[in-house]
Amino acid sequence: MAASSTLTLPTITSSSSSSSSSSSCSSSSTYHYIYTTTTTFLTKQHLFPYPSLNLFSSFSSSKYKLKLKHQHQHRRVMSVSASSSSSSSLQALIFDCDGVILESEHLHRQAYNDAFAHFKVRVPSSSHHQPLNWDIHFYDDLQNRIGGGKPKMRWYFKEHGWPSSTIFETPPTHDDDRAKLIDTLQDWKTERYKEIIKSGTVQPRPGVLRLMDEAKDAGKKLAVCSAATKSSVILCLENLIGIERFQSLDCFLAGDDVKEKKPDPSIYVTASKKLGVSEKDCLVVEDSVIGLQAATKAGMSCVVTYTSSTADQDFSDAIAIYPDLSNVRLKDLELLLQNVVAAK
Repeated sequence: MAASSTLTLPTITSSSSSSSSSSSCSSSSTYHYIYTTTTTFLTKQHLFPYPSLNLFSSFSSSKYKLKLKHQHQHRRVMSVSASSSSSSSLQALIFDCDGVILESEHLHRQAYNDAFAHFKVRVPSSSHHQPLNWDIHFYDDLQNRIGGGKPKMRWYFKEHGWPSSTIFETPPTHDDDRAKLIDTLQDWKTERYKEIIKSGTVQPRPGVLRLMDEAKDAGKKLAVCSAATKSSVILCLENLIGIERFQSLDCFLAGDDVKEKKPDPSIYVTASKKLGVSEKDCLVVEDSVIGLQAATKAGMSCVVTYTSSTADQDFSDAIAIYPDLSNVRLKDLELLLQNVVAAK
């Protein structure tokens, strides 16, 4: 991001005037907005200290468009600048794993379907006698609404009927048997997922490793918080970011470490305490609306790096949205967060 890049918007004049608005903001007020012209992202109106001004901005390569709603009836001049004189408040950078560090949705779906086939899982609502198979469209919707593997299966079986399988020949009716079914399927699925990761065919998403290294070199706290099973997350991190980076993390939390899964904020609240960093000084990188909700409920700002399965979700609560992290630098995130904190 070039510090000298500045865009000045034309003055905006209302068709009528009013003296009642003068106490809110003088006509010479200037607002600063951070942007890059190489990466698409979206910013919230709370980046601006003026509550009556709603600014939505989307930049894609050299193209950009601005939509401005102005509720007060004064002339305004706004400057959009990539520079700022305020000190950064970013102290901790927290990454989700699945979808952020690696694009993993299709790998998890494959592992679930392999587990269903291995145990011959058949639900009563199925119109055929083949094992359960989650297709790509259904799984995209499911994994974007329900976090964690066991909650996904429990929800599905409640909706579509508890299945027969080689684990239980007849559909289980008692809670203990249903829990055993889900535990067995999840354990087998996790081992299958590990085999896929170990195959060496999976690579981290663009920009992740560089951004992690930038944060560490700058003395920032670095954490990973995932709703997935701890053993599978450890395997992913060791294989994708490397053992040295993994061991240097200041905090690592998985679904096993908290009682409630995302979108519950527990995992991020716990991370803040373990890091010893205030929620407002943490910045979360997520890929889905479930993760975004968890971060914002914890009082943290969040940027989204979406995947093909989450691109159409509502990320209006994110302070920035990126297709990936290839053109995102630590300084960009510092500037974003300091403006959010300054506006609160």
